[in-house]
Amino acid sequence: MLDDDDEPDLDQLLDLATPWCLRVAATLRLPGLIAAGHHDIADLAAAARCDRDALHAVLGHLVAKGVFQQPAPGRFESNRAAEQLNDRFLDLEGIGGRMAHTWGTLLEYVRTGQPAYQKVFGRPFWEDLAAHPNIAADFDALMGPAGHGMPDFDIELTGGWDAIRTMVDVGGGTGAMLASLLRRHPHVNGILVDLPGTIARAGEIVTSAGNKNRITLHGQSFFDPLPAGADLYLLKNVLNDWPDQETVAILSNCAQAAKATGSIVVLGGVAADDAPRFLGIDVLVAGGKTSTIAQFTELAKQAGLDIAAARTQPSGRYVVECRPKTSRPHEQAVEGQTR
Repeated sequence: MLDDDDEPDLDQLLDLATPWCLRVAATLRLPGLIAAGHHDIADLAAAARCDRDALHAVLGHLVAKGVFQQPAPGRFESNRAAEQLNDRFLDLEGIGGRMAHTWGTLLEYVRTGQPAYQKVFGRPFWEDLAAHPNIAADFDALMGPAGHGMPDFDIELTGGWDAIRTMVDVGGGTGAMLASLLRRHPHVNGILVDLPGTIARAGEIVTSAGNKNRITLHGQSFFDPLPAGADLYLLKNVLNDWPDQETVAILSNCAQAAKATGSIVVLGGVAADDAPRFLGIDVLVAGGKTSTIAQFTELAKQAGLDIAAARTQPSGRYVVECRPKTSRPHEQAVEGQTR
């Protein structure tokens, strides 16, 4: 048991003002305004188009928490903590705001097991992104290099990469993961599949990675038939965004498109049976889940797949490899690729 001195401070746990004040400061770009010379509260409020007294209260709270400095009454300076507020995830008018407000639906999710995102924003999550291209671009940035840095790790396959000539990154966003893998495996060509709006933002990443002539872009839903005949279909952080029925549909499309000897590799959305359970924002925005390997084995079976391997790799990621259950007599050539 914890001693009294080790118990968390309830006032600190219930300090809801600080994270929201941080988000307001980030949304209003206050560090940038102060850097541009708006130090006096009246001047700063005018530049930010805010109520002076309300903004003063927000800044006063943040000063007390060590964010911003107040060298004189009503005059504010930035500091290192304030300069870190340029994170787009804190912006209440972008994807960060969507995520922040979604946590308010947690009680309904716990009671029903279903996301309530639509009740807050008027549309299901993916339809909402499609209706707001700027927010969708923020989301892509968070999922790609701008949000997390260029991925630089490999995926260990049971049979190695020598036999892989073409891979399809299904729901691969703007291509950061695919570009990283092709950089490590120069004999492999890639196909990037994601919605047209996301694919339209993939050009710079593909070009800058030096893989332009080895990557084919497909702007489509992964609920539609996928480019056929590839050796490997990668699902990275895709299945965790969808309930069981949609998970089976995505896996089925991969199974139908893959070569008889092909692989479907899953990162994210599956965990070992004894792994701890965590609550992620993906379950609240889209109704997704992380299946245990036992649960996933049944879903894969429904999709026409067998589990070939499931293990935690040196990267720390839990990776599942699947194979089509039966061979098909007529395999299609991979679209847009020369074999």
